[in-house]
Amino acid sequence: MGANTAGARLEERWRDILSVHARTMCEIDRALHPHGLGASDFEVLDLLASAAPEEGDHCRVQNLVGRVHLSQSALSRLIGRLEKDGLVERSVCAEDRRGVWLTLTRKGRDLHREVQPLQRAALARTLNG
Repeated sequence: MGANTAGARLEERWRDILSVHARTMCEIDRALHPHGLGASDFEVLDLLASAAPEEGDHCRVQNLVGRVHLSQSALSRLIGRLEKDGLVERSVCAEDRRGVWLTLTRKGRDLHREVQPLQRAALARTLNG
């Protein structure tokens, strides 16, 4: 097997991964759109809802940057929208004034609980197919 063949196979696998990702994100977007959420919105709510118990239901915004597949500026705009919709609250970290905490509100927790089965069903449709 030549280097060109191996490279072509890797490229094909990479395109398959991107295609599955795009289809999955579109399916989640479709499922959550009636609830005013997109796939990335849900991802932030889900990460906050699944924060370790010792952290409560908050997380440093900086910790989300590597876990949500958005640029820092896009994540900041998304958080601003979620905050405006009353789903999350931002607060300054007492220990490090540069740090910002993000907390799920009751409304955010309730909406997450309501739409999580829809997101999981969308994952099942696209990833188990």
